[in-house]
Amino acid sequence: MADYFTVTRTISAPRELVYEALTTPEHFAVWFGTAAVDVPADTLSMDVRPGGAFRAVMHLPDGNLIHWAGTYVEVEPPSHVAMTLTDQPGDDTGLPVIFDLEPVDGGTRLTIRQDRSDFSDEQVAATIAGYNAFIDDIEKVVAGM
Repeated sequence: MADYFTVTRTISAPRELVYEALTTPEHFAVWFGTAAVDVPADTLSMDVRPGGAFRAVMHLPDGNLIHWAGTYVEVEPPSHVAMTLTDQPGDDTGLPVIFDLEPVDGGTRLTIRQDRSDFSDEQVAATIAGYNAFIDDIEKVVAGM
């Protein structure tokens, strides 16, 4: 049975804009990279439909690269996206990362869930911090839309 950890935040924007930020390459490249990392548009491929592929390359400040790959498992605009995601292309991608968007007073509640898998407590904490950085940048993206 899956053991999910969850990050939930409210973004001051309509659900449709948050969904657009999650699923449109030019917006995705901004928040997925965060302010510290570059995700060049020519390395990003998003076929946002069930069975569609995802690919991206993060260019880290130290010059290293992280190659990401995955598959969209469930896509229900504008409320839900589930996608597998790995930084070890070719390996088992495991259970999907789930993005749920719920309209609430003042904006959209974004909930991100991921299976803990074999993550240590430190890896879970680092992943949660990463998701919070993503959400910080999603807020900036939707503010400019």
